[in-house]
Amino acid sequence: MAPLDEARALLREFPVVDGHNDLPWALRKKARYDLDTLDIAAHQNADLHTDLPRLREGGVGAQYWSVYVPCEESEPVAATLEQIDCVRQLLARYPADLAPALTAADMEAARADGRIASLMGAEGGHSIANSLGTLRGLYDLGVRYMTLTHNSNVDWADSATDEPKAGGLTAFGREVVREMNRIGMLVDLSHVAATTMRDALDATSAPVIFSHSSSRAVCDHPRNIPDDVLERLPANGGVAMATFVPKFVLQAAVDWTAAADDNLRAHGFHHLDTSAEAMKLHREFEERTPRPVATVSTVADHLDHMREVAGIDHLGIGGDYDGTAFTPDGLDDVSGYPNLLAELLQRGWSKADLAKLTWQNAVRVLGAAEDVARDLQATRAASNATIGSLDG
Repeated sequence: MAPLDEARALLREFPVVDGHNDLPWALRKKARYDLDTLDIAAHQNADLHTDLPRLREGGVGAQYWSVYVPCEESEPVAATLEQIDCVRQLLARYPADLAPALTAADMEAARADGRIASLMGAEGGHSIANSLGTLRGLYDLGVRYMTLTHNSNVDWADSATDEPKAGGLTAFGREVVREMNRIGMLVDLSHVAATTMRDALDATSAPVIFSHSSSRAVCDHPRNIPDDVLERLPANGGVAMATFVPKFVLQAAVDWTAAADDNLRAHGFHHLDTSAEAMKLHREFEERTPRPVATVSTVADHLDHMREVAGIDHLGIGGDYDGTAFTPDGLDDVSGYPNLLAELLQRGWSKADLAKLTWQNAVRVLGAAEDVARDLQATRAASNATIGSLDG
């Protein structure tokens, strides 16, 4: 059997759990959540990386939908609630394809039913506005992981892409991690500084995840995971979900992106702006300075290294579709996962390895967080600590 056919057959049994997809924010930006304007039941190739036909083609069996809002958002809690509402609208509109999921058991039930388990992850601790009560509220609304920071620091944790302030986690930051453990919300360490990663691993009693991060040894970008942190995942039980974003996985793309970002800022745009005007500037820049292109092989190089350091039981996939302007060749959208598995098969990965990568590890880690929460809730009450009381 050809590797691509083998990959597709494997995905029918062990589909992809993808750790991070920004479709809700794309729907907000492009159509203000109007699902008639952007109906994902049909191919949306021109506007989105994600729609139901391509999710099916890509062998996706579970998706963590990011309920991201920018760090600069003036009312981050309200905006996060709107993002959660978007996911709920998707679930109500497409029940034959999308199944609401809160637990590992829900994920398995959706797989058995032939539907795509839909979970939510909040991207950035600014979404809780320094409030543990808000954290618990998001959990009650279905959020099953929180990325401790996005691109900017929060008051209690340092980001990978901001100037260090806390030196990792503050006392309140460690309390956030402990409360996430108690309620069963996964601690997501993508986007955070390496110091924050290490502090969180020291503080947590549950497995952590990296919802969309690759290897810093392979591509030296601060959004990636250093080897010393990967080495701690076996003892922690966590999962690092490799991302596909070219500027995080290909060194030449890192350097090109820095120049392209400078070009956007010089014209008055935020460097993450994906509006039509910003993308026009990007295209003009690319015509003058051709963009280095990542490939399926580029991503496989990261997974090979991450497996060597952390072990096969601690790997997953987090594509970051609809949260990036560019994608690797062969991983152009959510239909591309079979191409990655075919590449890994050709590199000698076994079917058992790939089943762990695509499905089993991610389901296990959520179930483990549930087990830890059950034990902690038997001995620990909800924390009402404030940032003022712990950090002064």
